[in-house]
Amino acid sequence: MAPTITAAELAEWLVDGDELAVLDAREQGVYTTSHLFHAACVPLSQLELLLPRLVPRTDTRAVWCDGGDDPADGSGLAARAAARAAELGWTDQVVLEGGTRAWAASGRELYSGVNVPSKAFGEHVERTCGTPRMPAAEVKALIDAGHDMVILDSRPIEEFRNMSIPTGTDCPGAELVHRVKELAPDPDTLVVVNCAGRTRSIIGSQSLINAGLENRVVALENGTMGWELAGLEVDRGRDAHAPEPGAAARAWAERAADAVGRRFGVRTIDRAELARWRADPARTTYLLDVRSPGEYEAGHLPGSASAPGGQLVQATDEYVATRNARLVLVDDNQVRATMTASWLRQLGWADAVVLAGGVPAAAADGEQLHTGPQRRISVGPAPTIKVTALAERLAEEPDAVCVLDIGSSIKYRKKGHIPGAWWGVRSRLDQARAAIGEVPTLVLTSTDGQLAKLAVADARRLWPEAEVVALAGGNKGWRHAGHDMEPGFDRATTEADDVWYKPYDHDDGPAVARRHMEDYLVWEIALVDQIERDPTVSFPSLT
Repeated sequence: MAPTITAAELAEWLVDGDELAVLDAREQGVYTTSHLFHAACVPLSQLELLLPRLVPRTDTRAVWCDGGDDPADGSGLAARAAARAAELGWTDQVVLEGGTRAWAASGRELYSGVNVPSKAFGEHVERTCGTPRMPAAEVKALIDAGHDMVILDSRPIEEFRNMSIPTGTDCPGAELVHRVKELAPDPDTLVVVNCAGRTRSIIGSQSLINAGLENRVVALENGTMGWELAGLEVDRGRDAHAPEPGAAARAWAERAADAVGRRFGVRTIDRAELARWRADPARTTYLLDVRSPGEYEAGHLPGSASAPGGQLVQATDEYVATRNARLVLVDDNQVRATMTASWLRQLGWADAVVLAGGVPAAAADGEQLHTGPQRRISVGPAPTIKVTALAERLAEEPDAVCVLDIGSSIKYRKKGHIPGAWWGVRSRLDQARAAIGEVPTLVLTSTDGQLAKLAVADARRLWPEAEVVALAGGNKGWRHAGHDMEPGFDRATTEADDVWYKPYDHDDGPAVARRHMEDYLVWEIALVDQIERDPTVSFPSLT
């Protein structure tokens, strides 16, 4: 059993300046109801897949949390997670005594929602900088009047395709300064920045203002949610990418980013210093490539993770969990890396630096770049069944084969699942066992099959008489083979609280969706007042 730490002791650790990872072992949907400000969500069910990336140094001081002594709120998950992490080699772990309930009982703040540090920071920036905003109705009137304006959507293209403001162009957050002059070369053009809600609109707009863009820049107040709440129609399925910057636009962006870097104290380091940092056994160094995913896949530095700059600022806790670590940002011309580092430093990451020369300089010096998507964590061998074999067995003897999908409940609902499959959560397989009962063959599946492979050993302990295997390639393999996917959510073995459902993910009708959007915006705006009551939270004042 891991040792425990009291709430008072953890409060001291949070402000002592040393490296620290605070990790919440509950499922994301449970975590979002009430958690510590500084806690990253590392559910026990996905620990092996998340922990190596989020806490790469195995002797990092780590504190595991759960809901305390209430079984409905993850009682015992923190201890189980610490034990599993110890088996994997993490050596300096404790469990928060009494969990989040003890933290709250000691008079300290708990937060709801996801990406809270980044969301609260966005509200702090708007309040501190007075970032200008424009309500949806006013933006719509300007569009209808043919006003000289561009609308830049600061979200990734997948979110843009889902819904966008009419006439908008996709330009994710870190790309704004990099590409804006190609889209708005005339200083008289109004620039409107939007996202789904508020954070990326605020940070994106303020990025352009900080960069000295001559144009008037405003954030679309409350983003696409505010647009829909105003009764306006969004576009769906559009592809409109911001173009690559030409020579003049690129030169402006480089000058602007350089000035921002000087203003906010952004340092650059060379590859020799990076090598020394990465070899330092006493400190954690993250190497984060802030270019677009496509650029990353075309060629990236070995050991770097894809962390597109706008998303890294918007959801920092999904990329790095070790507080006070070193963050080395990489791009091609230091524009996106410098702009991202300027925000991370204001978020409190004092050692957020830029790699001089980035990827091109490394390649020019003969460093071998890696290509393709970010490498997955290797989960080791497990017995599997191929898609073709499963399809044949389901057709020939459907009563002898049970499929249990342990991927996300959202994907099970919305993208569909293997016909007849049950849905469950890996850390709650005992509930799946009670719901399903005894079966001759149990086939576990997940999005790509990796999580399913991890769960085979767990399932074998609960179904000792059954043949237990994972589906090779998971649901993606099934779908790519041309097999049908079944919609619905009829065979759930536990509560669908494994992930956080965005306001747009609820399919209970427009009235319910509207209520979720309104609640979300109220929550987001209120964060800035909540952090003022929390002595463990502060954002440095940089000029």
